[in-house]
Amino acid sequence: MDRRVLFSLCVLAIPGVSLAQVTSTAWDSLRTKALEEVVVTGQYEPQSIKNSVYRVRTISNEQIRLRASTSVENILNTQLGMRFSNDLTLGESDIQLMGMSGQNVKVLVDGIPLIDRGATKQSLSQIDVNNIDRIEVVEGPMSVTYGTDALAGVINIITQKGPADDNLLITARIQEESAGSEYRAFYDEGTHNGNLAVNWQHHGWLVKASGSRNNFGGWQGLSSGRTLDWNPKDQWLASGTLGYRNGSIDTWYRLDFLDEDIYTPGSMNPNTGVAVDKNYLSGRYTHTLQAQWGVSERLSFSGSASYQDYERRTRTVRHDFRTGTSELTTGSGEQDTAGFTSAMFRGTLQYRLSDMVSLQPGIEISSNSGTGQRIVGHPSINDYAFFLSSEIKPTAWMNIRPGLRFIKNSVYDAPPVIPSLNTKFKLSPSVDVRAAYARGFRSPALRELYFTFYDANHSISGNENLKAEYSNSFNTYLTWYGVDLGVWQLSSTIGGFYNAFNNLITIGPHPDNPAANTYINIDKFRTAGSTWENTLYWKNVEALIGFSYIGRYNRLSATETNIPDMVWSPEANANIMYYIPKWGAGVSLFYKFNGKRPDYEAVTQTDGTIAPRRTEINAYHNADISINKNITRYVTIVGGVRNLFDVTRIESTSLVGDGSAHSAAVSSLPVSYGRSFFLGLNLQWSKNKTR
Repeated sequence: MDRRVLFSLCVLAIPGVSLAQVTSTAWDSLRTKALEEVVVTGQYEPQSIKNSVYRVRTISNEQIRLRASTSVENILNTQLGMRFSNDLTLGESDIQLMGMSGQNVKVLVDGIPLIDRGATKQSLSQIDVNNIDRIEVVEGPMSVTYGTDALAGVINIITQKGPADDNLLITARIQEESAGSEYRAFYDEGTHNGNLAVNWQHHGWLVKASGSRNNFGGWQGLSSGRTLDWNPKDQWLASGTLGYRNGSIDTWYRLDFLDEDIYTPGSMNPNTGVAVDKNYLSGRYTHTLQAQWGVSERLSFSGSASYQDYERRTRTVRHDFRTGTSELTTGSGEQDTAGFTSAMFRGTLQYRLSDMVSLQPGIEISSNSGTGQRIVGHPSINDYAFFLSSEIKPTAWMNIRPGLRFIKNSVYDAPPVIPSLNTKFKLSPSVDVRAAYARGFRSPALRELYFTFYDANHSISGNENLKAEYSNSFNTYLTWYGVDLGVWQLSSTIGGFYNAFNNLITIGPHPDNPAANTYINIDKFRTAGSTWENTLYWKNVEALIGFSYIGRYNRLSATETNIPDMVWSPEANANIMYYIPKWGAGVSLFYKFNGKRPDYEAVTQTDGTIAPRRTEINAYHNADISINKNITRYVTIVGGVRNLFDVTRIESTSLVGDGSAHSAAVSSLPVSYGRSFFLGLNLQWSKNKTR
């Protein structure tokens, strides 16, 4: 359900107030306020989810804190329609949304897109969760508003800015977590998270500084000797913000810094005593400047500019344990450095012609460049776009939002125009219908055009002849806001989507070198699905329960008989919160069922012919439980268990013939490092105790 604000324990965000002090009247007020939660993604101005023409899913600050998350992946992994995959060699994760991979998901921080080295959304793991206020997710193409990569949808991570009143706020966090059964306090084995932040506001001025460290010691798993199933990762993150706001202007500048080291220890040769280790070293600087100016009651301006400098370096060291010496290796790509820069400006005007018609013209200019030993030349891609949308409200029950985006690209022939049409109909005070069509668009990225990547696990070269992807997408959602029956309240949303893609970019055989791969365009691809999400309030319980059924196109069905056109997979989730005001405590359960993923693949027979083969990725369950307790006015303790079902790997099976067990080839896909236990302390001190 869209109105999914976790208000259980939300008063922990109010210094000096505990759950034990909340009366039933205050609780009802908090719940009413929660149901009118304000969103900003894709909007002309901040407005409630109920009034948004888009279907926006939100993950509130309360849910993030109740879950005691130390990564964005942990925040998102129980959301419907989202799945993660892990590359243990590179220490990266990728996300799927609505059946599509992460390269078609636009990841934003305060509306600014993040750049990535490869096809995976590694940037999701490089965001400081301690600075996140909430996350907004819009499913379906947002190409008119946000441009390329937004075919599957947008994940917009909103950072904390603080209230407008004068105050000095100091927050601190320390949290310790085991990695399965492996743990050592504050360093090495397990996960160790610490943060300190200071937020000062006075007469409209805002100054904020924050620093965090995330340290993961790795996990041995089924590996032996020096090698690990999950590699150690050490992150240092810092940010600084300076801003000013008054009645008409809100502007701020923020600098974010990341230093990351993923360490991959190699196995030692028992005969020579030699082992080869790798470090993947990442550094990222992000400069962001944003401003909103309310020129008049009818006219406002929003502008944002960013510059990102991202570098990922590979360092390979050969250790000789018999002589006690170490040296850098000289193999191809073993001392590689790849650098990427991105500059962007975006400006929009919001003008209200009348109570029935509003306009939003805007421009967006971006430039991306890359350098490195594995990048051909010194390529850059410049993109220029003008977009225009309008909100038309001919009656109180109807909202129509058409939009167009015009694109000029320096490298490839972009589609001349990208259209979209979003509508919202208020059938009654408690029932809304949203229906939308959008033309999705994704341009070839630098990595797909020019990046060459060869090592023991990858063999991929860029393709400068790629075409841009595009899609035609439809979705419809019916929302029933329910009625308030005293201690009971039930709300429900049911909907479906259909996406048809052309020129989808994927990895395939290189035409000049069958032993290598390259990026290619596929003619057709489709995804479809339905979702049903519900929110239930009962006394001191809030439950968010959902189900989805998502299908993905099978390319073999075009040439082979007896193969379904689409293969389908179910998902179910439940997030249940129970609060105990008199104890100042709450219990939260986060659960997700990821259903079996059937598919088909083409295999070459001994006689050279091509035959279809069934594949399956097994179903699995994921669940976390946490307990929050107020210790003092300013201190909260949180503890719990992650991965209750102790899932580490799931089987991926290739089946031939009738799928009998004797013909199965089984491999496994990494999911997690086992059942883990965590305990943390959160401090929030406010000079203004009346907040």
